[in-house]
Amino acid sequence: MKTGFVKIFAAAVSTATLLASCATAPQVTRVGAFTALDDPDGPEGVIRAIPMLSAPLDETKALTRIVFASCAQQREDQSIWDQIASENPDLTLYMGDNVYGDVRSDDPAMPELKAAYMRLAQSEPFARARAAAPMLTVWDDHDYGVNDGGGDYQYKEKSEALFDYVWAVPEDDARRARPGVYGSWIIGEEGRRVQVIMLDTRYFRSPLKDSDERGAPGKERYVPDDDPSKTLLGDAQWRWLAEELQKPADLRLIVSSIQVIAEGHGWEAWRLFPHERARLYKTITELGVNGVVFLSGDRHAAGLYKKEGVNDYPLFEATSSSLNLPASVWRAQSGETRVEPGPNRLGDMIYEANYGVLDIDWEEGAVKVSIRSKEGETYLSETVLLSSLQ
Repeated sequence: MKTGFVKIFAAAVSTATLLASCATAPQVTRVGAFTALDDPDGPEGVIRAIPMLSAPLDETKALTRIVFASCAQQREDQSIWDQIASENPDLTLYMGDNVYGDVRSDDPAMPELKAAYMRLAQSEPFARARAAAPMLTVWDDHDYGVNDGGGDYQYKEKSEALFDYVWAVPEDDARRARPGVYGSWIIGEEGRRVQVIMLDTRYFRSPLKDSDERGAPGKERYVPDDDPSKTLLGDAQWRWLAEELQKPADLRLIVSSIQVIAEGHGWEAWRLFPHERARLYKTITELGVNGVVFLSGDRHAAGLYKKEGVNDYPLFEATSSSLNLPASVWRAQSGETRVEPGPNRLGDMIYEANYGVLDIDWEEGAVKVSIRSKEGETYLSETVLLSSLQ
């Protein structure tokens, strides 16, 4: 297996070579050298491959199956990636909390985050999933470097440089020329074009408003902030998003690491920034943007959502989280039995480990969104006609 892995990933290197290559990576001149950390608890003899390359993306090929997923603790079981690879996706979207590397020290070298990436790089199931399909990534908070972190994170520039290196962002990629890790891709030919937009909900975000009743249902940690000066995306990303949404596409997947449509909870979500969410809906409506489906993660639970009355057509969202750190664990430990209220939700909330699959039938003009278990069984599914997203 390792021989095949090396053939697929020419960048797979020994630990000694990795240490040297990380220290001389071109992009780190912005913020200082990246010294990769070997994990003393890691398995012996497993190839450590950073940057973590994936199968090449052919932007002319029509997509018919996309996997989307989030939230994988690098020290937990990674076998779900083999199930994902068995789905034979054309593309995998890794939507944040790709590792848990919260920086708890004042060390600008961010050893915790680097160690987390090193641990993930040791995962053979994850390597097989990357070999099986192209993978596009964006961060959430725990791979940004701080829980619930925003624009005031002191090491965000260093974290971005690390992200660029770890995920092999090409030197000529627009993401390297600007702050933040947001990006956009259009894949497929006319009539079968999928636009993937991955938003950065961390780098520019204003501080959150703390709950006035911490732990109460709907106010668990934060409450909505009506201050119109507060931002989630920042001015530059907003301008970029408006430009991207005007490009022709038949289906648009807008990836937000935090939930967009969902209500009923006081954790991080767009609902905490009502002016920003209203701006998002308004942008889609005023620009006459077709084909929008939101994908999100973060919650350690999954659900499907539908919102009417804010656009010329219903808006759908699929949340998939977590790959191996599901809410079912802490719910069992704490005896929690309450089910989150579901305004806009279609069906149940899924608290077990999960991933999402999006199947596109171009002949029928239909998109089927499914939430699946770690064994590949379907928890939830919803079919949306492309003609209804106009």
